[in-house]
Amino acid sequence: MHSLQALMRSRGSAALCVLLLAGCGDSKPHAPVAQAPEVEVVAVHRQPVPITTELPGRTSAYLVAQVRARVDGIVLKREFEEGSDVKANQSLYRIDPAPYRAALDGALASLQNAQASLVSANALAQRDRQLIDANAVSKQDLDNAVAAQGEAQAAVASGKAAVEAARINLAYTDVVSPISGRVGISQVTQGAYVQGSTATLLSTVQQVDPIYVDLNRSSLAGLQWRRDLASGKLKLDGADAAKVQLTLEDGTRYPQPGKLEFSDITVDAGTGSVTVRAVFPNPEHVLLPGMFVRASIDQGVDDAALLVPQVGVTHDPKGQATVFVVGPDNKVALRTVQATRTIGDRWVVDGGLVDGEKVIVAGLQKVRDGALVRPVETAPEGAPGAPLASLAPPAALTPLAPVKVAAAGSAAVHPVVASSANQE
Repeated sequence: MHSLQALMRSRGSAALCVLLLAGCGDSKPHAPVAQAPEVEVVAVHRQPVPITTELPGRTSAYLVAQVRARVDGIVLKREFEEGSDVKANQSLYRIDPAPYRAALDGALASLQNAQASLVSANALAQRDRQLIDANAVSKQDLDNAVAAQGEAQAAVASGKAAVEAARINLAYTDVVSPISGRVGISQVTQGAYVQGSTATLLSTVQQVDPIYVDLNRSSLAGLQWRRDLASGKLKLDGADAAKVQLTLEDGTRYPQPGKLEFSDITVDAGTGSVTVRAVFPNPEHVLLPGMFVRASIDQGVDDAALLVPQVGVTHDPKGQATVFVVGPDNKVALRTVQATRTIGDRWVVDGGLVDGEKVIVAGLQKVRDGALVRPVETAPEGAPGAPLASLAPPAALTPLAPVKVAAAGSAAVHPVVASSANQE
């Protein structure tokens, strides 16, 4: 019995020693390794991008002529249908010509009288010049004859002017269209009294084929516009001239392309905008003066543009565009960029990034400048135009703890490796 109790005590002591040795061998617990947050990135690459500007505007007639009365009188007849197309010099109204015809006849009679007086004055002056050498007439008589001859010549000239004025007034009784175009509503009816002194408005003729579209853009954009024109980047004529497309009020695309005409030199003090004029063919008269439209101006192609998804671009308190870029060491860097315009769901970046850099597009709330992340590369969805040229292969798995190789027969300590799944 004593030997059995001694054996049990010896075995218990041995087990206690083993436990104590085990505790001493692993005195510190394994601390959990912090995991870097996973973010989605897009590698930006240079690619050709069309340079397009959208501007609001309104249509206006290519030519506008207000038809007004130039003489007084009663309108005898209207010789057109409202809303019809008329030609230049086509008769539109007939004003009573009787008083003007009579005035012309009176002017002709006065001219004939003056011409007859001139004949007599010429003969008298010629005779006195011949008699002066023989002292048959006095010098005073010759001077009077020459003066009478000049007065007769002036009377003839005045009579001719009166005849011309009477003919012009008579011609004004036939009111014609000054241009070819579409005539509008008649402002007077047959029997109405019109006055040339107040230039009574009769109707309006507008040429709408071609038609102007006046667009409004900011003065800052207008400044860049003029620089592009001066450098030759933007052209108004020739084979490489900028093309303009219209979108109508109902959202449909106008089938005929237009071209830019000029940019105004005055900035509107109230809106800070500059007017840009384009001209469009309008054979079907789809465009009417005063319509609201939107114009897309194709200014060419930027052969080396960087496109960044809009979800990856933020703005700081100063309003500057910023992005988070992941470097080769998987560290985040906050970068200020020059994002000038959008194409679809992407910003066109003109400065601040280089080709191939990786921009964070998802997980922005998890990162800060200088933080370590686990990037997962993806392609932007719904990107307009050509897709990104090629995406780099996914980033290599980065060990976050050193690899320890154990000796043969002992337990190996495995490396902690960043996985592609989120580990919270």
